[in-house]
Amino acid sequence: MRHSQGKWRHGTGGLWQEPARHQLKPVTAFLNILCVAADMAATRGVCGERGGGHRMSRPSRARLAVAAGLTAMALAAAGCSSAPHHTSSPVAGAPGVLSGSITIGSYQPLTGAAAPGASEIAPASAAYFAYVNAHGGIYHRKIIYKYLNDQGRPALAPSIVHQLVQQDNVLAIFNAAGTAPHLTVTPFLNAARVPDVFGVSGCPCFDAPPTAPETFGWQLDYVREGKILGAYLAQHFKNERIGLTYSSGEAGLDGVRGLRYELTSRQLTTTQPATPAASQAAALKASGAQVVVAFSGPAATAALLTAMTRLNYHPRLVAANEGADPATLTALLAKTTGATPAGPASALTQGIITDGWLPPADSASSSWITLFRTIHHRYIPKLPFDTNVIDGMAAAYTFTEAMLRAGPNPSRQDLVNAITAGLPQGPAVAPLGYSPTSHAGVTGAYIGVTRGTTITPLTGVVTTDDTPTGPVTPYPGSQPPAPASGIPPH
Repeated sequence: MRHSQGKWRHGTGGLWQEPARHQLKPVTAFLNILCVAADMAATRGVCGERGGGHRMSRPSRARLAVAAGLTAMALAAAGCSSAPHHTSSPVAGAPGVLSGSITIGSYQPLTGAAAPGASEIAPASAAYFAYVNAHGGIYHRKIIYKYLNDQGRPALAPSIVHQLVQQDNVLAIFNAAGTAPHLTVTPFLNAARVPDVFGVSGCPCFDAPPTAPETFGWQLDYVREGKILGAYLAQHFKNERIGLTYSSGEAGLDGVRGLRYELTSRQLTTTQPATPAASQAAALKASGAQVVVAFSGPAATAALLTAMTRLNYHPRLVAANEGADPATLTALLAKTTGATPAGPASALTQGIITDGWLPPADSASSSWITLFRTIHHRYIPKLPFDTNVIDGMAAAYTFTEAMLRAGPNPSRQDLVNAITAGLPQGPAVAPLGYSPTSHAGVTGAYIGVTRGTTITPLTGVVTTDDTPTGPVTPYPGSQPPAPASGIPPH
């Protein structure tokens, strides 16, 4: 019996597809076998936490390494190991690279609970790739970007990635979304030596060159973000009572870890893990917290804002970048409260302190925003021009930069080498951390406040690392202008 494949749907500059149901069971079972075997080396970690999204501990890193090794052996036994690196003919030796095209793939939460805001990122990347294709492509090859809908569910990611790698023969997985889904496929991609670049996650677990040499982060990681927000709070709110609420995934746990590096426990009056928003708001109000810090996604931030408003509780809200985009929050609040986007829902999103590692959407002086607005207007005018769209285009620009540096006849290894050799700062406001010993992306940010539908900077850019003692220091450099052509120079 021949199984059906999910039908491909066309988008601007990209393709996306719903996975067929029959594809899920074999891959899930295969990963479960890996997890059972890996339990012999470590007691807890990535496999057992697929749905929970807990921070990756040292045992988890060990388990990931074991899973990667087992995956490599399974691939070899199945005769499906990746194509060799360093080939002179892109048609014969480089997966995904043909004489007129380069095919890359991804999975994205186009629907489901994680979709608000995040569903804009892949279409924005596809729009930038369409712009590149219209201007000559990558050494005259057009970029074909196939992204599939995983609904934000970790159980779907393995099937999708196996299809992209083994059936669609992609050169690389680009900008894969979500920490928990990503952790289910990282062992396979590294064992198969498939570049796994610029994922939509700030988990520092994806900066692990010894165990995951093919995987590269992109956005400011959660620990750095926590440190930057914590340093600002320590300086500007040192006499206020600070309450803390956070999700149970990496964005929450790692963000809190970074925050605690900069704040004393005396300054934190209460901490609330993932609980119903009404309970969080009640506990925070009872504690007398004058400032509330939220490390959570946009849906959780919107729920917290609604719950605090119903209690007539109005502390100063400080939120992680992921959960602070005002356009996304306004849309969510309008749905949950029944208010119009121009009315009370919009008012709730104003004055939130957050961080930004890309230029603000309303910047009149940023040539990057001018470029991205032009592309947005041409290719995806129905999407809001917000932080998520800028993120998608910025990641696509950085990938294009890496591909151009990989050379006219790139292999998978050429792409990895181009990134580890270091990439220019580009659209980010701080340097990128890529090197042979670091796979971290953006290393710094500014502190800003939500005004209207964007984030207005309050400070200059600061940079830091993931360590408890590494300082948060002003960045002495400046953001380079966008190239006049909109294409990375080469």
